[in-house]
Amino acid sequence: MAIINHMMKKIDTDVSNLKQGLHPQNLSFWYDKIIKETIEMAPPWLQDKIKVHQDPILLMKFNLDISKRAVRYFMIAVDNNLDDMPYSTKLYFLKVQEILATEMDKSLV
Repeated sequence: MAIINHMMKKIDTDVSNLKQGLHPQNLSFWYDKIIKETIEMAPPWLQDKIKVHQDPILLMKFNLDISKRAVRYFMIAVDNNLDDMPYSTKLYFLKVQEILATEMDKSLV
């Protein structure tokens, strides 16, 4: 019976950690950090074209307002931070990268 209790506590902890990684405040923190690093990497003439806005009603919705020329800097900043993110947050930003890459490919065609 002790093994089952231990396993249940482990599962509960894992699920709690996954949920915390997708809290709007957590995502907002990582977006702010990534945007700040992107702006630092980008040339001065691109820095004002890199922004993210969190929807005030749908807190999980973020509007990434970024120039196509600045996307590569954003991708680099995400890659640099992936190891520090919780697992679910990492999956979220990997999906953001995938969507950006798809959109960039569409613009090339």
